[in-house]
This record gives sequence, structure tokens and C-alpha cells, in this order.
Amino acid sequence: MTTDLPEAAKRALAEAEERRRKAAAIAPPKELGGRDGLDPVRYGDWEKKGIAIDF
Repeated sequence: MTTDLPEAAKRALAEAEERRRKAAAIAPPKELGGRDGLDPVRYGDWEKKGIAIDF
């Protein structure tokens, strides 16, 4: 960590890192009845078997 930062900035960076660690440890819930494969929102796959889907 950079030593030339004010104490408040160092504290904020440490708190943000702790939030990131906690968020990474929590797995998102499994979707029931959803699509198989990669998340369409993230990967832009908006069709299923050649038919465009809407949700």
C-alpha cells in the first residue's frame, strides 16, 4: 500500500478490500428453472435454440 496517502484513504482502501473478500466468498444462489450454460446478461447470448428469448 502506498505510504503517502492520508490515513482516511488507507482506511477506505482497507474497508473496500474487506468488502471484496466477503463478496467473493458468497456464492450467488442457483437459479431454478433457468438456462443452462453461461449467464446471458454477461455474455450477450439472448437466444435459446435459435429463438430469441425475453425476460
